[in-house]
Amino acid sequence: MNTPNTPTKPAPATEDHPQTGTVSTVSSETGNPMQDFYRLQQELLAYTLAFTAIIFICVWIFYSLNIAVNYLLGASTGVVYLKMLARDVERIGSENQRISKTRLGLLVALIVIATRLDQLQILPIFLGFLTYKISLMIYVLRSALAPDYR
Repeated sequence: MNTPNTPTKPAPATEDHPQTGTVSTVSSETGNPMQDFYRLQQELLAYTLAFTAIIFICVWIFYSLNIAVNYLLGASTGVVYLKMLARDVERIGSENQRISKTRLGLLVALIVIATRLDQLQILPIFLGFLTYKISLMIYVLRSALAPDYR
C-alpha cells in the first residue's frame, strides 16, 4: 500500500533481445561500471597529457628550456602516478583487495634525486607532478556543473 509520503522506485528499463527472444533489465543510468571507469581513466589521461603539452610550451617560452624539462620530468612522473592509481582502483573490485603503497614513493624518490643533482630543480618538478590534479579538478567541476554531460 502506497501512502503519500512513501517514495516509489521507478521500474527498471527493459530491453528486448531479438536474437534470443529474452528480456533483460538494463540500468537507466549506465551500462557497465568498469566501462565507465575505463572511459574516465582515458579521459583523465588525455586531459593530463594535453595540459602537460600546453604548460610545457608556455614554460619553455616564458622561462627556459631547462625549467621546462624539469616541469616535463615532474609531469611525466604525475602521469605514471595516475596510471598506478588507476591500476590500484581497478584491483579494488577484484579478489586482491590490497593496494600498492609505492605510488607516493615515486614522487619522494624524484624529489630526493632532484636535491642531489644540480641540473634538476625541485619546484618545477613538483608543480609538473601536480598537473594531473588540474585534470581531476576540471572533471569534478564539469560533473558538478553539467551532470548529464557525455
